[in-house]
Amino acid sequence: MAIDNPYYSQENHGPYELIDIGRLELEEGGVLERCKLAVAMHGKLNAAKDNAILVPTWYSGTNKLLEQVYTGKGRALDPDRYCIIIVNQIGNGLSTSPHNSDDPVAFPKVRIGDDVRAQHKLLTERFGLSSLALVVGGSMGAQQTYEWAVRYPDMVKRAAPIAGTAKNTEHDFLFTETLVDAITTDPGFKAGRYASSAEVADGLGRHAKMWTVMGWSTEFFKEGRHKLLGFETMQLFVDNFMKGYFAPMDPNDLLAMAWKWQRGDVSRHTGGDLRAALQRIKAKTFVMPITSDMFFPPSDCRNEWRFIPDAEFRPIESIDGHLALFGVDPNALAQIDRNLNDLLAAKV
Repeated sequence: MAIDNPYYSQENHGPYELIDIGRLELEEGGVLERCKLAVAMHGKLNAAKDNAILVPTWYSGTNKLLEQVYTGKGRALDPDRYCIIIVNQIGNGLSTSPHNSDDPVAFPKVRIGDDVRAQHKLLTERFGLSSLALVVGGSMGAQQTYEWAVRYPDMVKRAAPIAGTAKNTEHDFLFTETLVDAITTDPGFKAGRYASSAEVADGLGRHAKMWTVMGWSTEFFKEGRHKLLGFETMQLFVDNFMKGYFAPMDPNDLLAMAWKWQRGDVSRHTGGDLRAALQRIKAKTFVMPITSDMFFPPSDCRNEWRFIPDAEFRPIESIDGHLALFGVDPNALAQIDRNLNDLLAAKV
């Protein structure tokens, strides 16, 4: 039975359209009989349908945050110039997810590749697209960006993976496992059969604390960046910003996304050969790690960048760690905008 959660609403995350793409067979063998994708569009397709930009969402994120942080008049992602299509990943609470399914505990395993195939079906069948001017995403959105560029190389003209890798590392797998454990070890989790997120408040709180430690950086703490964000003490920052962010979210939804995140790997297309997979990419690609990111450090991103035929390595300087993606560092946003403007201006 689905769990009612008012957090996942048009009031909080809209406007978006819930589009039923039909039956989706999953790589792990399961099936979503009626896969629904929550889609937000900003701008209009031109007559040639060659101005579409796809933005997939990251872990816990929705279209609203991406719209607020990355799009706008005069920005690289300008809806006056491009048709910006933000697609909420499966499991994020707005699209088909455990909490809004008939049996949240029995929700099938979904991979990054399933998200991308679902998005491809949406864009080709619903919007009649045969090319994308750009695919850009951060974190799990970067994982989907790589998957798009490898799986559909002729469709993706430009790719911008930000703060994410094409193949998740064992180290990051373990990081993510601790985030999972924080939730599942809460007695209120009840093996996924809780009645509301409030019953898992302790687990979600621990989850938020671990994100505080790993999502930001040591320099963020040294420089007292939380004070610039309006919080006098680190405890207030943790309690009001970090815990407040995760508290209303559905635990099973977070776990579904974490499972995908851990197993993101484009080399599944080439029998485990990452070099061969990345050499399939035809898109002009800007690889953009965040310099202080502890989840997807620049060294991991650089190791992959070397294998992409037409790619530039453009790290984003910030002390805000992985969560510079949230847009609290104006300098980081300015760098991302400059890079995206350069990429969109590049001939392909």
